[in-house]
Amino acid sequence: MAHKRKIPMRKDIVTGEMKPKKELVRVVKNKENEVSLDPTGKKAGRGAYIFLDVAIAKKAQAERTFDKVFETEIPAAFYTELVEYVDHQAARRELFGNEK
Repeated sequence: MAHKRKIPMRKDIVTGEMKPKKELVRVVKNKENEVSLDPTGKKAGRGAYIFLDVAIAKKAQAERTFDKVFETEIPAAFYTELVEYVDHQAARRELFGNEK
C-alpha cells in the first residue's frame, strides 16, 4: 500500500486562507530589514506567504500588507515587483500546469 504524503500548508497573509505551499510565494525580511521575494523558499529571515493571484497581490499593494506584517517601511517598487512576479508565475501555471 502506498503511503500518502502530507502536503505542506501555509497561510496566505492577505486572505488568511491556508493553501498548499507550492501555490504560494514567500516574501522574506532579513536581519538588515531588507524585504525581498524568495522563490526558492530557502532565504534566511522571517517569511510570509502570498497566493499566486494577481488580484491578491494588488490588494496587498493597495493595503501595504507587508509593511504591517514586517513592521517596516517597504518601497513601492517592491510591491510592483511582487505584482509582476505573481502575474508571471500565474501565467506560467496556466501554460504549463503544476508540473514544478
